[in-house]
Amino acid sequence: MTNNNKPYSNTRATLAIAKASFRSILRSPSAVVFSLVFPLIFIVVFANIGGSGVTVDVGVAKTCDTTNAIYKILQKDKMMNLIKDQSADEMNKNLSKGSIDAILDIKANHTGGWTIYPPLSALRNKIPQKPPFTVDVQYTKASSKGAILKSALNNILFQINAALNKDQPKLAEVNETTIQGREYKYIDFILPGMLGFSLLSSGVFGTAFVFLSLRLTLVIKRFFATPVKRFSIVLGEALARIVFALLGALFIICVGHFVFSFTLIHGFITVLNMLLLSAIGLIIFMGFGFIISGVAKNESSVPPFSNIITLPQFLLSGTFFSTTAFPKWLQTISRVLPLTHLNEAMRKVAFEGASLVDVSHQLLILSIWFVGIYVVAVKTFKWE
Repeated sequence: MTNNNKPYSNTRATLAIAKASFRSILRSPSAVVFSLVFPLIFIVVFANIGGSGVTVDVGVAKTCDTTNAIYKILQKDKMMNLIKDQSADEMNKNLSKGSIDAILDIKANHTGGWTIYPPLSALRNKIPQKPPFTVDVQYTKASSKGAILKSALNNILFQINAALNKDQPKLAEVNETTIQGREYKYIDFILPGMLGFSLLSSGVFGTAFVFLSLRLTLVIKRFFATPVKRFSIVLGEALARIVFALLGALFIICVGHFVFSFTLIHGFITVLNMLLLSAIGLIIFMGFGFIISGVAKNESSVPPFSNIITLPQFLLSGTFFSTTAFPKWLQTISRVLPLTHLNEAMRKVAFEGASLVDVSHQLLILSIWFVGIYVVAVKTFKWE
């Protein structure tokens, strides 16, 4: 006789739920569109139009004279993001990696006690005089945006020199140097953002719709008539969504690397780190979905709640363009959002070769979000 009284296994139940849920995700057109199609469309579009709308990040050397007209005009230029809060070592490292596009150092030339213009006697005697300022600019081959700064400087100096008396020396001489560096392509910026886009969409919309539907159709209530424990239901659904999202992330990374030359500095190790970050991000974003499924009364109320959470992050988290283009008050809001830190960690791992230890600051912020989101999710999630 066969023994049918085998002990019930919640592990097998969890895996069975995960398998069934994974199949349902594959059959869902919206899941495929949000996780794969939309990100790929954005990657193709942005990879081909380039990053012409991105601001130029210019490091300001500690020795730079910031009181002169050249600097003040650059400061007013909306395309220029002048960075003054980094040390010299940080600036040099970021320049070589293409994280900043140039380093600017403007120095006043003090000759014979005068700073801006020479004495009248010097002009009468035609004594050669140095320009009042020397502009030292260091560019990098890791960035193609240095040309924008070069054009802006040339335009500023041309206008000022044209306004000066012909007997006066030119306002400044420009010394330019260019260092070697790994080229930072726009695909290196946009692909991690598209990964974040995919994970946020899948985590929020997918989780919210699935658990609300399970509750409204009384599927969860039927589960309660079985020995299946509640954590098995949640874990099974979560496993299915994580596996699907990681397969999608791997597909996007491979397309980006082999078709558009997306940089994977340490190859397979970089891919593994990006997938681990993707899993962390997805788990956090699923917390938003749990909250929405508990708050929403019906399926028609899910999209408005989800868009309130996702749209600000899509726009403000450096998904499509650098957050340095934002005004300072908007950058402050951006620094609070979890997708901002996920995108930053992805870019550092992929292009700079950072380890997970190197992005510990971003992981700390994400951990705080994880705790906060799931505390709220536990309070708001409803089983019936």
